[in-house]
Amino acid sequence: MAHVSHKLSSSFEGALAGGGDPATSPLYVFGPFLKLIVLAGVAPVTFGAGIWLVVLTVAMVSAMYRFVMTWVTDGSGGSGLSEEEFGGWAVKVNAGITFVEYTLTFLVSMAALVTFIADRYPALNDTLLGLQHRTYLAIILSLATGWVVNRGPKTAARAFGPATLAVLILLWAMIVATVWKLGFRLPSLDFRAFTPEYLHFTFGGYARILALMTGIEIFANLVAAYSGTAAQKSRKAFGSLLIIMGTTSITMLIVGPGILELSNPADTHVSVFTQTMDSLLPKPLPYLGTIVGIIVLGSASAASAQGLQNLALGLRYRHYVPAVMGQRNRFDVADKPVWLEVGLVSVCYLVFGTHEETYLALYAAGVFILLSMTGWAAAKRLIREMRSKVSVGGMAALAGTIVAALLTSVATVIIFVERFFEGAWTYLLFIPLLYAALSYYRSRLGAPTTLEDHLGRFFVGQYLLPYQREARPEDEVLFDKILVPLDGSSFAEQALPMAELLSHSFSSQLTLVSVIGPNQRVVLNSKSESHLPREQRDLATYLEGMVWQLEKKGLKAESDLTSGPVAEKISTLAHDLDSDLIVMCTHGRSGVERWFLGSVASRLVGLANIPILLIRPTDEWKSRGSRFKRFLVSLDGSQESESALRYARALAKRFGSEIVLLSVPENEVEVERLQNYLDNVAAALHERGFKAQAVVTGSGPARTILAVSESDGMDLILMATRGRGGIGRDLSVGSVAARVVQATQCPVFLVPVGERPVPESSLAGQIAAAAVPS
Repeated sequence: MAHVSHKLSSSFEGALAGGGDPATSPLYVFGPFLKLIVLAGVAPVTFGAGIWLVVLTVAMVSAMYRFVMTWVTDGSGGSGLSEEEFGGWAVKVNAGITFVEYTLTFLVSMAALVTFIADRYPALNDTLLGLQHRTYLAIILSLATGWVVNRGPKTAARAFGPATLAVLILLWAMIVATVWKLGFRLPSLDFRAFTPEYLHFTFGGYARILALMTGIEIFANLVAAYSGTAAQKSRKAFGSLLIIMGTTSITMLIVGPGILELSNPADTHVSVFTQTMDSLLPKPLPYLGTIVGIIVLGSASAASAQGLQNLALGLRYRHYVPAVMGQRNRFDVADKPVWLEVGLVSVCYLVFGTHEETYLALYAAGVFILLSMTGWAAAKRLIREMRSKVSVGGMAALAGTIVAALLTSVATVIIFVERFFEGAWTYLLFIPLLYAALSYYRSRLGAPTTLEDHLGRFFVGQYLLPYQREARPEDEVLFDKILVPLDGSSFAEQALPMAELLSHSFSSQLTLVSVIGPNQRVVLNSKSESHLPREQRDLATYLEGMVWQLEKKGLKAESDLTSGPVAEKISTLAHDLDSDLIVMCTHGRSGVERWFLGSVASRLVGLANIPILLIRPTDEWKSRGSRFKRFLVSLDGSQESESALRYARALAKRFGSEIVLLSVPENEVEVERLQNYLDNVAAALHERGFKAQAVVTGSGPARTILAVSESDGMDLILMATRGRGGIGRDLSVGSVAARVVQATQCPVFLVPVGERPVPESSLAGQIAAAAVPS
């Protein structure tokens, strides 16, 4: 479950996680491109046109994906948008093409890899028993790659993790070396390239070099893998796309003319990229470049195998393929799809050979079908949005998206026309067959449950994350500011020990707050305390005394006194102070045991945008605090429930806690699915050094949470609440969270999810209210 433990913190990390495939493209696309136009004698006219057409396509499609990343943040990317806009048929078309594309990615990457090796060891081009030595090598390396991938993501990450960074360094070294030795020269654009005499070669070269676009969808798949809000995730993902596709485009524009000048496409023994490296880079850098190329192409093959694993898992959970295709091995990965892929590519190498140009245009064809579907889906979404609100910016965005959709559609047609009899026709055979198979199993197995659909979407989108070993998990939660509501009672003060413990551990600032009645006005900075209302004077003195005690203990503390509706004022103050956590008791001065019937705590849970740690003090000692040694985290398979995990990791990291993951099945059918889900979460936590175990049991969420927390000695329960529109406006009587808090003997950590209103009395609330037309 990469989304649990491998959150990406920056665009650069995302570029390294997802950029292996597109970053490798300059290593092999120039060969077929130059072989066509140079040997035909049209390079002086068509070279620049082909390059600039590709760069224009990259720019327009990248801009289109900015919208895709904003709209679809669950990791399903363009396929998710196509499903939303076009319906279920788009899922099956996407899945069928994606299966073919993963196989072609493996074919092209492994073929390019053995070409790089053959550049240095020409004997690999000799034959044995009618086959070139490079064919045997490609099959052996394919089997080895499949074996590594099927031993789990950690093993694959160790083998291939640094590859993308290395190829980025290589590409920029080539850019610098080209400028240094040949000067800064961009390809010239000769418009004769679009006349009938040259048009065939211009579009033919364009079709061959378009393979560099094959990895662009990856960055839309990575959106869910970043830390932060949805807007921050999409922005970081787009930054990753710009890093990789920007580097690729600059390589095409600057190094491309150097490759044309320095290489000989007629030399079948050495690739044009290797020839150019040998000319531009001082020894031994060209040999290091070859090693880099081999590693990164191997990583691209491995990533495609990992993608097929998770595609199979996603389709299995969404009932598009039989369960056996998603069956996991002892390394907890679906190995059968990988061996199927390795078998297919081995047959292709035996029948069609191991030269990447054999598969290159076919490789790009399927991708451009997907890209064009995404483009028209994005245009449809923008048109629908424009109907409700027309703006100049919206019109410009729609125009750009339509251009991108047209470019990708035209590119698809060009590729199919150029390479129809060289293999593109197979899409007309394979896609309908795969579509029919997916439809058959979906009809036979029925629609998936909500849990299955969530898992399916995740696995389809997150296939590259295991290769980013340095990606930091989203456990960097820091409770810099903790708010503690007090009312002068001993009951409310029992929240202070927990707040003090957290303050010590996280070096937090404590803010003690009291709220007086809504009909009283707080008088600030009065010169004479005798003029203050008595309740205000008493509470002010009380808060000053509590702050003094905390400061004597070496803690940072301050106080705030306000008036108004208690829950609303606490929520507003927490927002204005940018607090990270509220720690409070479930009842205060009255000591009333009545829960969630209009109490301050229940009202605040429904309002607050930040987590609340609730203590329900009783005569039982363990109800009055926690040592943070054993947590119970309630998960139901939804992204909302998973929001509690980041806080569990943050606390466990500070206190060395054990995390017990609990899911309660609704029926027997869900038991296995939930167990697989929790096992993945637990495995991801183990990988990051946390102690975790998975428990699937019970028949009622609240009852089971209470029973397990009691029997297994939990000292903290963490769970997500949906707030307004979800569990209930104020977590009303009968909700799971309400029943747990009412009956448990240990503290409860509630994490709000979903949209919460900004308090109108806060500064941000006033600005938001002013922006709404009356």
